Amino acid sequence: MAVTLADVAARAGVSSATVSRVLNGNYPVAGSTRERVRRAVAELDYVVNGQARALAAASSDLVGVLVNDVADPFFGLIASALQREIGAGPGNPPSGGKLAVVCNTGGSPESELTYLTLLERQRAAGVVLTGGAVEDGPHTAAVAARLARLASSGTRIVLCGRPPLPDTAPGITTLTFDNRGGARRLTEHLLSLGHRRIGCVAGPPERSTTRHRLEGHYAALAAHGLVPGDGDAVGSGDLPGQPVVYGGYDRSSGYDGALELLRKDPSVTAVVASNDAAALGVCAALRDRGLRVPGDISVAGFDDLPFSVDASPALTTVRIPLQEAGARAGRLVLGRSAPPPGWVATVTTELMVRESTAPPAHPARTARTDR
Repeated sequence: MAVTLADVAARAGVSSATVSRVLNGNYPVAGSTRERVRRAVAELDYVVNGQARALAAASSDLVGVLVNDVADPFFGLIASALQREIGAGPGNPPSGGKLAVVCNTGGSPESELTYLTLLERQRAAGVVLTGGAVEDGPHTAAVAARLARLASSGTRIVLCGRPPLPDTAPGITTLTFDNRGGARRLTEHLLSLGHRRIGCVAGPPERSTTRHRLEGHYAALAAHGLVPGDGDAVGSGDLPGQPVVYGGYDRSSGYDGALELLRKDPSVTAVVASNDAAALGVCAALRDRGLRVPGDISVAGFDDLPFSVDASPALTTVRIPLQEAGARAGRLVLGRSAPPPGWVATVTTELMVRESTAPPAHPARTARTDR
């Protein structure tokens, strides 16, 4: 026979209303009383009736976490930190735990919208969208409309690693990553070493992360008079001595992108990759062409994923505190942290200089492309 709220109240020696207040966490209860109720819940192995509670509270114990690729360490680090913060466990009260459901969109805009609709039907207590946004007017409008409906029904919304939506409304919090600033500092580092012909293996052209990192890259080049003003450079294609190829955020895209860069301009002395995984692919392609990193070409990544420091050579990259950002997003989506002013906060990035970058040995080097 199922244990009831009344059973817990009898075991703890309190009223059913007091048990409800402790479980919901929506009313002050004396510490000793709260501990008696929690002990009774544990002893009786009481399980809250989630469906009844959802109907009563107009929300469930479900928090949806949307990621582009659950196998990508970038998203894995954010999602795992989120889940630790959201779920019941050490440091979290039994009444505060939520069910974190990771929704893998595969980078599909249609899947993103489908998951948001399903989470709305489930009366999700919270939704966290991670990673760069697809920059398409109709899709952006559709996402904004779904998130506005969710927020109006009491669902907390957090965008983690995304730019703010136009006219960000209360109930939608944004933790945006400083991709522009990080990319600018990375390119400035290469320029300070003496590089003047810097190729870029960028991410998907429709993603906000790609655009923001390219804007930072071009801003640094423009400050040294190597390209037109940063506002004119992005999206204009190749610029003299600064070739760009687009791909994904994976090793194979980095490998193919590096080969394409060498075909476009065999005299590049440095390559900036879309992220660390792509940077490993760039390094592999250069080795297969008989080129040394950084002896012949310097290579830099982005994100500072765990394997970056153990690569050979260790990758110069830009660190995003992904786990810290994920944990903060978890606290925000549960209402444990107050929203930032204006509902938007910027997560700072840090340049990590390692062995994969060095001054150019041969300013006008020609790559061996016949291998």
